[in-house]
Amino acid sequence: MAAALTATAATTSSAAPAHAAACTGYVGLTFDDGPSGTTARLLDALRQNGLRATMFNQGQYAAANPSLVRAQVAAGMWVANHSYTHPHLTRLSQAQIDSEISRTQQAIKNAGGGTPKLFRPPYGETNATVKAIAARHGLTEIIWHVDSQDWNGASTDAIVRSTARLTDGQVILMHDGPANTLAAIPRIAQGLASRGLCAGMISPQSGRAVAPA
Repeated sequence: MAAALTATAATTSSAAPAHAAACTGYVGLTFDDGPSGTTARLLDALRQNGLRATMFNQGQYAAANPSLVRAQVAAGMWVANHSYTHPHLTRLSQAQIDSEISRTQQAIKNAGGGTPKLFRPPYGETNATVKAIAARHGLTEIIWHVDSQDWNGASTDAIVRSTARLTDGQVILMHDGPANTLAAIPRIAQGLASRGLCAGMISPQSGRAVAPA
């Protein structure tokens, strides 16, 4: 049904993106560590290029910038949990882990971002305890299949090349902040479209990218 609706939209609106009717697969674009001073520009770039993404927000920043959380939602993004202060969760007590996760859930909800269903542990560091506590809060843990290395100073060209490795259902790690990531957005959109891939949502059931609900 989703494919039929997409095809109908493409034929009835000349303003529809050229790749709207050609989704042969979906990938999950994710941006960690927002919202920040660059979030508005990132959202503009994503919207202008017909992309949606999952924003793994830090609770402390969501609490400090509720208007940016609302802007993420208004731009069609999905808001998710990335802990409150970005610690090494596997080094913390169960109570501390719970606090990091639960406070972020509340901060995002209070900011108008809804109740997150996805959780990414900082640095991708996890264990059975972290997973169990996240699950108690109704969260599915999401790591990534491809690391753009934008956190490590990757060039715009390198970030674009990293997205070329994505296949159907896979998730890529990027960040809200690096200038090279922002500059890569138009080329990321072009590259995905050329391969029939569209930006999808990450399923809480499977942890993989699927067609947006």
